[in-house]
Amino acid sequence: MPKNMYYVADSTKSFQDASAALESSVTENGFGVLHVHDLGETLRSKGVTFPEECRVFEVCNPHQASKVLESDMRLNMALPCRISVYTEKGQTRIGMIKPQPMLAALSNDPALAEVAAEVEAATVKMIQEAR
Repeated sequence: MPKNMYYVADSTKSFQDASAALESSVTENGFGVLHVHDLGETLRSKGVTFPEECRVFEVCNPHQASKVLESDMRLNMALPCRISVYTEKGQTRIGMIKPQPMLAALSNDPALAEVAAEVEAATVKMIQEAR
């Protein structure tokens, strides 16, 4: 995947504080947190030595999601949006795969491009607020 598919911001916060800040920012921006996958915890619980932390937040705005699904039901496989809080060599980071290039790779619908741009602007804002 090309590097420009990612949006990643370094955070000055601890992993725990950045996770809490992201959760707050998501709801303040009209999205909901559907689920949080704690990948670090899951890997360690399976006996894997994994020194980093990683939580994947599944976030969704129901109005935007319904527009995507009305355009092409197969795009359910690209939903919900995922924003990760993780550590990498002592640095806390918050990032995602950008919605615009991801949806553009899956559909040529101009209405979807507009939805993807709106969602990307909102999720970038959430990451910036949480960092």
